[in-house]
Amino acid sequence: MDRPERAMVVTPHPDDAEIGCGGTIGAWIKAGTEVVYVLCTNGDKGSGDLEMTSDRLAEIREREQAEAADILGVKEVIYLRYPDGMLEDTSEFRGQLVHAIRKHQPEVVMTPDPFRRGFYLHRDHRVCGQVTIDAVFPFARDHLHYPEHIEEEGLETYKVADILLWGTEEADTYLDITDTIEAKIESLRKHASQVSSDGSSGDVGDFIKANAKRMGEKADLIYAEAFRRINIRG
Repeated sequence: MDRPERAMVVTPHPDDAEIGCGGTIGAWIKAGTEVVYVLCTNGDKGSGDLEMTSDRLAEIREREQAEAADILGVKEVIYLRYPDGMLEDTSEFRGQLVHAIRKHQPEVVMTPDPFRRGFYLHRDHRVCGQVTIDAVFPFARDHLHYPEHIEEEGLETYKVADILLWGTEEADTYLDITDTIEAKIESLRKHASQVSSDGSSGDVGDFIKANAKRMGEKADLIYAEAFRRINIRG
């Protein structure tokens, strides 16, 4: 697919964007694409440290996300700060995504695939993916949904061209990340509270490269990221 001029990543937790599409957004940004993140939760539950508190972890993970986004060159991170594990399919959450889409007008929106059968999927990923799809179409398109965006802020309706779903079992789009695999790994290492630094879980770089190589083999590429593409504009 063609590189978009503007893209948006709607990600459930800090670190999910880098894992799911960090190589692609790094490549796009290098080529001139403006990328905005919408980070839905504050990641305040993901710790095995019995001395850790939710408030402290949320602060750590927001800082980590900002540093990871800087590595890739992300223009802006929008922090919704829902508690980890508490995403719900609500009008408020959907409206926040619609607002971001109408404001930033991305040609492509990237988010987790909510429809998976072969592997357990965190509920925040399911909710994030489904609500993002709904926000893209039809809610961001239709002026009678969230008319306050138009009436109070002058934000016009907007129709996204494509959705790219990462973590999918039905990939149909493979994007080359050979030149940005190291940036993807470096950005992921910024999430130090989640990435093992003692080697107990293996090196994150080895894991990322092995997965990207496996995806690349399906598209005659050295390293790739895989997505399911939903075309909206046609």
